[in-house]
Amino acid sequence: MGIQGLLLEIADTYDARAGTKAEVAGQQVLRAVAGRSDLGLPSTHFAKGYGGQATAAATPWIGVFDRHINRDPGRGLYLAYIFSADLRTVSLTLQQGITHLEGRLGRGQARQEHLRRQAARLRRALAAPRRAGWIDEPELRHHADRPKAYEAASVIARSYALAALPEEASLQHDLRYAVEQLTRADSADQLWWLQDGDSPLDVGYVPDRHFLGEDDPLAGFQPKDSSDYIANITARQQVKKRHHEALIERFGHHVASRGYIPTTKLTHPKDLVLHRDGAAQPTDDEWLVEAKVVRGGNPTEAVRQAVGQLHEYSHFLYHERNRREPHLIGLFTEDIGAYAGYLERQGISSIWQSGDGWNGSARAARWGMVG
Repeated sequence: MGIQGLLLEIADTYDARAGTKAEVAGQQVLRAVAGRSDLGLPSTHFAKGYGGQATAAATPWIGVFDRHINRDPGRGLYLAYIFSADLRTVSLTLQQGITHLEGRLGRGQARQEHLRRQAARLRRALAAPRRAGWIDEPELRHHADRPKAYEAASVIARSYALAALPEEASLQHDLRYAVEQLTRADSADQLWWLQDGDSPLDVGYVPDRHFLGEDDPLAGFQPKDSSDYIANITARQQVKKRHHEALIERFGHHVASRGYIPTTKLTHPKDLVLHRDGAAQPTDDEWLVEAKVVRGGNPTEAVRQAVGQLHEYSHFLYHERNRREPHLIGLFTEDIGAYAGYLERQGISSIWQSGDGWNGSARAARWGMVG
């Protein structure tokens, strides 16, 4: 049936006056969305229908979520097909979660203004000419606060008249574009968590592929240049070695040979993210790697930095966003000695270069990354 058939079926069956009971036809269609496999979604995405709980939604919708970005429509970023209250249009939008703001901003104008400010920042961060037909906000044609909040939360949107809904191929083309914009917007959003001030942020990434790592395990692995460079520091020049980037590059190729997919694209400020390759079933397991250069044979400072950053990223970029928290790995240029046991007690595995190979803590060995 595809996306086109699903949207038309909802438009034909949904009736907000019928309530939310199990026998209501429109609600049945929405509840069945989660189990459908004919929507042509990327392998990293899933969909879920929403028609209200105790009270039927004035503007029913379908959420499309990237498992690596967000699973909760109440907060974070996701995609949604939102129907207007008169069921004449449906809009594909890049949405911000709205319900997590209720405790701080309430459900009225203050929340809408906040959402519009954030949406404007994200549009600036996308930093690319918008495709024809895409707008800032959809028109949902209802006076209630929730539809108004959905309008304000929209970063970009593509509205379709249901009486002249495009063919499936065109809808899929728009969905791929929206998926791309979601990934880029999330990258900018992560930067803001770790940036002081309220200045606009420009992100100049232009993706090579819509989905990273589906065919080539190194498709999303693009470490920075490891050649020497010049840094201007307090009115003097200093030659620095990019041992950090070289460490990530060497380990990325190594761990790919051990059955993992390394990703550096769109992971900033994270150094490296790993997922298993070729798993029999989809898995949510993610490994977050922080790379550190051990200087002067003393690992103390490198270990301290790794502990702080890994726990900070795990909390703000995963726990606070209701994402499953990752396995943590500190990656080092040389043996860290007794600190390996210390890191294990902190919930952090460690891996380090050992000659031409790699050694590491017990947990890293159990994962098959060393040894």
